[in-house]
Amino acid sequence: MSQLSLSRWEVPGSESFEAGRLLERQFDAASPTLVLLVTAGSGSVDDPAVREAGLALTAELAAEPAVRQADSYWLRGGSPTLRGEDGRQALILASLNGTVTEARTALAELSPRYMRDNGLLKVEVGGQDEIFRQTATLARQDFVRAEIIILPGVALLLFLVYRRFRATALTIFTGLYAMVGTLAGLAGIVSFTEVSTFALNLALVMGLGLGIDYGLFMITRFREELAAGRSAEEAVIRSAGTAGRTVLFSGVTVAAACAVLFVFPFPFLQSFAWTGVLVVLFGLIGSIIIMPAWLAILGGRLARRRMASTAERMARTGRWSRYARHVMKRPGLYGASAAVALLLLASPVLGLRFGLPDHRVLPPDASSRVVEDQKNANFIAEETDAIRIVAPAVSDPASLTAAIADYAARLSLIEGIVQVDSLAGSYADGRLAIEPSGWHERFAGSGGGTFWNVIPSGAAIGERASEIVREVRSAEAPFDVLVGGYPADLTDFRDALLDRVPLALALIFATTFILLFLMTGSLLLPLKATVLNMLSLTIMFGALVWVFQEGNLAGLLGFTPAGSVEPSIPILMFCIAYGLSMDYEVFILSRIKEEYERSGDLEHAVAAGLQKSGSLVTTAAGILAFTFAAYAFGDVVFLKMLGVGMTLAILVDATLIRAVLVPAFMKLAGRANWWLPRPLRAVYDRFGISEGGPDAVARRPLVH
Repeated sequence: MSQLSLSRWEVPGSESFEAGRLLERQFDAASPTLVLLVTAGSGSVDDPAVREAGLALTAELAAEPAVRQADSYWLRGGSPTLRGEDGRQALILASLNGTVTEARTALAELSPRYMRDNGLLKVEVGGQDEIFRQTATLARQDFVRAEIIILPGVALLLFLVYRRFRATALTIFTGLYAMVGTLAGLAGIVSFTEVSTFALNLALVMGLGLGIDYGLFMITRFREELAAGRSAEEAVIRSAGTAGRTVLFSGVTVAAACAVLFVFPFPFLQSFAWTGVLVVLFGLIGSIIIMPAWLAILGGRLARRRMASTAERMARTGRWSRYARHVMKRPGLYGASAAVALLLLASPVLGLRFGLPDHRVLPPDASSRVVEDQKNANFIAEETDAIRIVAPAVSDPASLTAAIADYAARLSLIEGIVQVDSLAGSYADGRLAIEPSGWHERFAGSGGGTFWNVIPSGAAIGERASEIVREVRSAEAPFDVLVGGYPADLTDFRDALLDRVPLALALIFATTFILLFLMTGSLLLPLKATVLNMLSLTIMFGALVWVFQEGNLAGLLGFTPAGSVEPSIPILMFCIAYGLSMDYEVFILSRIKEEYERSGDLEHAVAAGLQKSGSLVTTAAGILAFTFAAYAFGDVVFLKMLGVGMTLAILVDATLIRAVLVPAFMKLAGRANWWLPRPLRAVYDRFGISEGGPDAVARRPLVH
């Protein structure tokens, strides 16, 4: 999958994006994304031998075909923002040619070559492109490590469930088919759109997890039909018409939830939308097209070693049935207790704070993370995170140096700004700090126009990057300007992301509500499912805040808390977790509805439906949670978040939500569960879907 892409945090059409394009076209300038941290072997970076070696290293880097532009402390004449406070370290900055994928591919060759220590100079490589190149590399390593852990673990869990090797192998085949099919599909999609390298990780966990879930549902129903005395052929037909129908319906629900990610105009998130849709597609092909053929071939060799006499007896005496009836004796007490417990678990979400990603997504020993930590400790400013302001329409900037200087001086007074470089010199604290020199001439374009380099402190950019960007944008400018640079890119990315959230929520709620209505023929049950899913997801977000924002369990999981949560990962997790929650809701409700259509007795239907689906759903949830949990101890914080958050959401959803709140709610709602206004009955009669078969709609007692 070498064609997969890497993404920068850019929003096409945004102010920061347009500023970046203008800087490249008009000034041949780009934000530095590669950093060489140079440490003098002895003495100071101002020693003549070190200075000469530093200039030679700058020239060597600038001559690389992949490098657009290189700058350094020595080339700039001693800028304090590029010199460590101890005098022993200095920075070389570079911007790279090509797309982000081309740049980071070149870095894979440049980075090890420029990491050197010859006694006079020690050179280490960092910068944003190197940070995220290493992040992608570690994510691929996490993929391989997770695969090594997941496959044997899942095989063992399935064998403990089935006690049959053939059933275990057939289910794993379905998961592998979904995973490999998804990877093949992504290989085709990269021919017409960008696909993030991180899609590989999601393809593994969702492909295996959902494929195995669907295979488990099909084989369990097949075994149930065999236990009821049906022949293998009859059992296959019944399984395909009941469980197969529900698997199809569930898959459509999960795919719809993942497809909502297409509303975000970022290849990073759209990659996960493609992945989710492909996972479902190949999971459905494997479970409802390929698997029935194998069920017919293997027949009784997949049956339980000790089969119950009838499904009805199992439903009447099973522990899930007894448990459900126990909950329904005191539904208010159990429902309220579970809700209070869940709300307490979710309470940290009240402190959720969205922030911007930085080098702390990497483990502490990653080389680019080490460079950034040294920069933060020893440099007064974060030059690679400079805000760049461009005024493209100034025809003769040399004649307007007074206005340019005044603007630079006022910008340097903004809290958190260390220095502002401009055509008129460099300013700090409202005063001229460095007289204009030949180096400052780069701030004027040959065909007109000028720009400013606004350099924040490392502490300020880490704590309030978006606030600084907004203050810079609100400052009165003498010309029409656009504000860009890495902090502005991140700010515009976050704002554009959050602006699309209401639309994404509306689509996911409306789509799943309609699908559940078509399955249940009820208005209350889809509403109940939406509320319970939101409660489950709130707990997931509460865990993200408690663990990754506040830093609890940081030592155990091996990461450094950032004090905030980068928003794109929670949005991704929301869509996936919402779809998976509806997945289990569909399987439980389908069995409850089937029993209700048969008997018309709500309490019996809930007890029997949970008996037939409870163990299956908890087993499926345990396997899916295990696949996500494999990433909890990976190297990349983004994947740790995915692993911890999704594991918790799945387990809570399959236990407290489905096992307690669902039976309690349905008992309290009574016949209102199936309430349906007359105008909608015709819609449901025509388009409704039932696991009990096409004639089940006519059998079910409806409430108007």
